[in-house]
Amino acid sequence: MEYKSIEQATIMAKLFYVIGASGAGKDSLIHYIRGSLPEDAPVMFAHRYITRPADAGGENHVALSAQEFAQRQQQGCFSMDWHSHETHYGIGSEIDEWLSKGLDVVVNGSREYLQEATKKYKNIVPILICVDPDLLADRLFARGRETFSQVSQRVAHAIKLEDTVYHPCLQKIENNGVLEEAGDQLLQIILDTEQEQCA
Repeated sequence: MEYKSIEQATIMAKLFYVIGASGAGKDSLIHYIRGSLPEDAPVMFAHRYITRPADAGGENHVALSAQEFAQRQQQGCFSMDWHSHETHYGIGSEIDEWLSKGLDVVVNGSREYLQEATKKYKNIVPILICVDPDLLADRLFARGRETFSQVSQRVAHAIKLEDTVYHPCLQKIENNGVLEEAGDQLLQIILDTEQEQCA
């Protein structure tokens, strides 16, 4: 596959904002493309800062206490931050430096925060990971983090929001089959040199 040169990236650096319901497979897909990109591809991956224990499973995040999170928030250490399901999430301000250097950035984002992120980042490309509701429920139950009621609420929320997400650059990927199939679609979006400005 072809990918952007450093010169092209300097002009067209993009923020790939991966969103989708918890359990849709965002972490697995991001991990897949991290291992599939050419070594010299100008792409950086942002770690999330989360008020969740480091050993809670799922993504490789930076665990912070609520006090640590608030301190970093007050000091302007986050480029984006939001609160969801009794948990705080932050994206470090280092992504702004990466983008300024012409490097594309991949972020595990939030659907609810998309509007705010769009205001801040002109070259944002939202990528919505979709999954069948029954499969989503199975994945959430298998994870074992939440009660039946909480899982049901998450699935209902996912169905509702999937139809309300809009952006002129929005890309959708169905992640109902093998990881490689959806992963290759995500990889192609990130490596696509023909993607035009649409924000």
